[in-house]
Order: sequence, then C-alpha cells, then structure tokens
Amino acid sequence: MEIRPIRTQTDYQEALQEIELLFNAAPNTPESDRLDVLSTLVEAYEKAHFPIEIPDPIEAIQYYIDTRGWSRRDLESCIGSRARVSEILSRKRSLTLEMIRKLNQELGIPAEILIQPYQSIQTPA
Repeated sequence: MEIRPIRTQTDYQEALQEIELLFNAAPNTPESDRLDVLSTLVEAYEKAHFPIEIPDPIEAIQYYIDTRGWSRRDLESCIGSRARVSEILSRKRSLTLEMIRKLNQELGIPAEILIQPYQSIQTPA
C-alpha cells in the first residue's frame, strides 16, 4: 500500500491491515517510519469520522466512582453531605462551581467535562 490520505472506508481498512502487519517493526527502520505515518493518518481519519463525545458531568462522576470501586460516601469531601451527593447523582441538584473545582482538583475529572450543561430532574415545588 502506498502512503496516501485516507478518504474512504476502504482506504481506512487497508491502512489498518498494513498497521497490523507493521505493528512489531523494529525502531528506527523504514517499517517503523511507515507505521508511524500510517498511524497518524488513521488517527486523523478516526477523529474526523468517529468522534468520541465527552460524557455529561454526572456520567463522568459515576464512571469515576464505578471504575475505582468507590461508594457515594467517597464523594462527600468534594460535594458535601450524603444527601447532597445523592441529589447531585440523581440529577435533582446541579453542581456548583465549588463542587466542580473540588472534583477537578481532588479527583482529576477534567473541568471541561464538569462545566458542561446537563439534564437535571426538576421536582415540582
């Protein structure tokens, strides 16, 4: 396969097959250079054609605690009382700026995820 822009699904599949063949290429060889260029082309194609949407803030927080084996209690230092954590995770209350800062600083959840608007459940008064 000659190196050229990836414009179609066929081009993409061919590039992936070539990458698989070159995957164990020794460093600093023409094969590793080819692997590097093909990988860059595939990455650009995937970014344009298969974008990954960032999760909403509550999904991100839930994912964070699920993947670490945490409980809701572990979020109290960032969000507040057990009741407040429950309200946030059930979407009955929105995150405050202070909560966003703490979740970002203490847990490492990116601020660009936490500041997004998200669907909350409004209860009648």
